[in-house]
Amino acid sequence: MFTTRPTLQGTFGMVSSTHWLASQCAMAVLEDGGNAYDAAVAGAFVLHVVEPHLNGPAGEVPILLAPAGGEVRVLCGQGVAPAGATVAHYKGLGLDLVPGTGPLAAAVPGAFDAWMLLLRDHGTKPLADVLKYAIGYAEHGHAPVENVGATVETVRELFETEWTSSAEVYLPDGRPPRPGRLFRNPALAATWKRLLAEVAGAGDREAQIEAAREVWRGGFIAEALVRQAGRPTLDTSGSRHTGTLTAADLAGWSAAYEAPATYDWNGWTVCKAGPWSQGPVLLQQLALLPPELPAHGSADYLHLLIEGCKLAMADREAWYGDAAEVPLDDLLSDGYNAARRELIGAKASYELRSGSPGGRAPRLCAHAHVIAPGEPGFSPMGAGEPTVAKGPASPVPGEPEVTADGTTRGDTCHLDVVDRWGNMVAATPSGGWLQSNPVVPELGFPLGTRLQMTWLEEGLPNSLTPGRRPRTTLTPSIALRDGVPVMAFGTPGGDQQDQWQLHFFLAVALRARVRGGLDLQGAVDAPNWHNDSFPGSFYPRGMRPGSVTVEARTDTDVIEELRRRGHRVTVGDAWSEGRLCAVARDPETGVLSAAANPRGMQGYAVGR
Repeated sequence: MFTTRPTLQGTFGMVSSTHWLASQCAMAVLEDGGNAYDAAVAGAFVLHVVEPHLNGPAGEVPILLAPAGGEVRVLCGQGVAPAGATVAHYKGLGLDLVPGTGPLAAAVPGAFDAWMLLLRDHGTKPLADVLKYAIGYAEHGHAPVENVGATVETVRELFETEWTSSAEVYLPDGRPPRPGRLFRNPALAATWKRLLAEVAGAGDREAQIEAAREVWRGGFIAEALVRQAGRPTLDTSGSRHTGTLTAADLAGWSAAYEAPATYDWNGWTVCKAGPWSQGPVLLQQLALLPPELPAHGSADYLHLLIEGCKLAMADREAWYGDAAEVPLDDLLSDGYNAARRELIGAKASYELRSGSPGGRAPRLCAHAHVIAPGEPGFSPMGAGEPTVAKGPASPVPGEPEVTADGTTRGDTCHLDVVDRWGNMVAATPSGGWLQSNPVVPELGFPLGTRLQMTWLEEGLPNSLTPGRRPRTTLTPSIALRDGVPVMAFGTPGGDQQDQWQLHFFLAVALRARVRGGLDLQGAVDAPNWHNDSFPGSFYPRGMRPGSVTVEARTDTDVIEELRRRGHRVTVGDAWSEGRLCAVARDPETGVLSAAANPRGMQGYAVGR
């Protein structure tokens, strides 16, 4: 099979991420004697610097970790809705949806605390050792990828007229960051240097990390975040609003460990975050598969996976969330999915068919609607994490776009690491994009906007609810073979993440091996696709029944057969679907491997 690059193999350590600098810095930590968790934290903070249009310290991150010889765990870095973030409050402001930008959309920031817990409990390095790479790039500069500057250029007027603290960082000489020119964020570097100075006398490694958590929750960082939330800010509603985040909200929340949701399939066990994420959608898609699958890549194969995805996503809309009990055991049960499988016919379905697990009646938000042809706010090529309404333009999915009316969207990052001892981690950082909220002037980074994923309608599993997590699309994966962790993987891409990951996983599980190991790069490179037959997780929350977007490399006979079956097929660019990263470990030989996505031209795997 043709691949864009080889599947890397070695025995010392492997890293794959959505930016080469994050991958290499994580690898440097491994070379310096650190383990996978030290490396992941270092890489994550570099991602905040080099992909500020895709993530930030005040965003969120779900982390899956598989310690050598231990149990797979989920570390939840998704913050909750503040105490003042009630449906009544937002309705009282005349809103029907949470704005896509601004402080009203800010949950309690979750990413920083999650990375600190990972470092404290599973790492070996001092905080200063893992932060030095991010500090160096923020203080001394890095050559930015094209899309950082492109994103800033599209929000230039907003930054210059309204979000002036963002202009100070991202338009320092009146021009956005440019490839080949060093770009610096001295405010962010100063924040981390001040943090390290304040915790230096706290004691040993663990005590310093705990002190850093307290600075975030109650020190100068917390004070600056709360001040920013209280500043009237122009958001996508067209009005200026203040947020609901308070000092008590920050002080009262911390990241936490959970057991993963799991599903066993053909000797594999796939581990995901719980139904406060969309992670179990991948598990449901596996549960919906028949015992025998059609030929990989055939029209029958794509049709089966597309229709199964529609059923799993319909259940996501009716049942997933953190504001109500989720009947996950029923949703993943054999009997339930056998009955659901019978709904898959020879033709494409245009209905949102939520199931009734355990006899419960499904309930969907009344606001979700079908996007009419030509209606602003949706693009079949718009795979990513929109912060606001998207126009009908079709850029490469997975990168920010700004439409003619000035609205923008963001996306996400991903990072996987496996070390020579067998420790494994998969993480999907996102939120806190430079285009989501004004830069906090004292800190050099903005608040996030994850509350836009909740509904302003009471009684739903994903209703805006104080103290509860918005249902996130962020969904890293770890897969076990015969009970032993074998592979960590994930991708940016909003609602598309568990579609692209399923296709990748099945390609790995069902197709040829290379050099005695898993063909990770072949599975990453294989033509991918997504559908939009369910309410989107981001404003304006629309759906396009029957819509399927495939890469131009897809066989033309397959495309025509899908159309014959009623699928509304959009043919995208040849390399436009998915931004997968993956690492793996063969438990029998100890051989490590890694692969990264060529789409977007900035994801890289490294290792030896």
